[in-house]
Amino acid sequence: MELLRFFTAGNVDDGKSTLIGRLLFDSNAISTDIIDTLTRQSKAKAADAEIDLALLTDGLRAEREQGITIDVAYKYFVSEKRKYIIADTPGHAQYTRNMFTGASNTDLAIILIDARNGITDQTKRHSIISAILGIPELLICVNKMDLVEYSEERFRSIETDYHEFAKKIGLKHVTFLPVSALTGENVVNKSTNFAWFEGPTLYDFLENVEIPSENIAAESRFQVQYVIRPQTTELHDYRGYAGTLLSGKLAKGDEVRVLPQEFTTTIEKIEKFQIEVDEARAGEPIVIHLKDDLDVSRGSTIVRTQELPNTENEIKATICWMDNKGFQKGQKLLLQQSSFRTKASIKTIEAKIDIHSFDEIESDGELFLNDFGKVQIKTAEPLSFDVYTKNRRTGAFILINENTNNTVAAGVIE
Repeated sequence: MELLRFFTAGNVDDGKSTLIGRLLFDSNAISTDIIDTLTRQSKAKAADAEIDLALLTDGLRAEREQGITIDVAYKYFVSEKRKYIIADTPGHAQYTRNMFTGASNTDLAIILIDARNGITDQTKRHSIISAILGIPELLICVNKMDLVEYSEERFRSIETDYHEFAKKIGLKHVTFLPVSALTGENVVNKSTNFAWFEGPTLYDFLENVEIPSENIAAESRFQVQYVIRPQTTELHDYRGYAGTLLSGKLAKGDEVRVLPQEFTTTIEKIEKFQIEVDEARAGEPIVIHLKDDLDVSRGSTIVRTQELPNTENEIKATICWMDNKGFQKGQKLLLQQSSFRTKASIKTIEAKIDIHSFDEIESDGELFLNDFGKVQIKTAEPLSFDVYTKNRRTGAFILINENTNNTVAAGVIE
């Protein structure tokens, strides 16, 4: 069964949490005990209240008290056709780092626009982040159409304005959908109020949108997460390298290169769930056995010799600064890319990105919370990578404060 990962974004009070709640409620993806709980909590707010569907994703006490989303809320549901992982991300500008995190591993962005307000700075901010992260598909949900009397003219005006902006920042696959999350119109069920709209409902769109398969078609990339060496009497010579195949495929007998050590060897055996298989594909957890006994450790990358990635000590990247404390020159950092970790430092901040216009602006050498910057990073050990636009799994990383162990930035390699 196919898996679709998507996230929702938009301004505060644009109805993101309500939209997801309505999607799950009307598609019968919520169990009766959860519905009973939501009913009780909704009535606690007002005696005659209907079910507040936003409560389904806004789980933190502070979120429910303020009626806003603060942290990323993940929800899972299954239809007859697909499995879904939904990341409901915050709308406040101060929580941009949370939105960046929730969006980093998704196939689709759903950006909500309040039909009354149109495109705002926050709409542009979330769209630019989607462009930086290379999200393959964007769905623009023009919500609260009931408050503009289901006006086709208003919907088309927003559609035209957004198309112009999307072209400027390089977004190509954009779909538009008018909805009313509160009343449930065009979410799962069609509405006669949208007789002028010939497109699908949100649910139908999710069921049929094409899911990118670039990781399977891409070049082979495997990172070692754990070295299995039991050293028991029965398994005295067993040495396996466990991990998830990040992209591409590997097969028994393939000549491979181990990086950054630059060893060349052959795959002797591949195991999946303790059963030997001839080949493995992207996304599968496997154990690889190599023909030669080599010094291979956690974080080592194994690839086919004809599909080599870049392996360098310096990279250029776009990062989002996530720490409450600003960047300090000479700060000791750790760079982590999947299971590979090495000491690193930001050599230069070459430019900052204006999150409202997508323009590059002159760097002042500083980065503060939610700032985006183009940087040059030097690593203690060579890093094996692909540019992010080519392979999202090997082109993304985080930076960790070596002293506090806090994640201070997330980035994509250019």
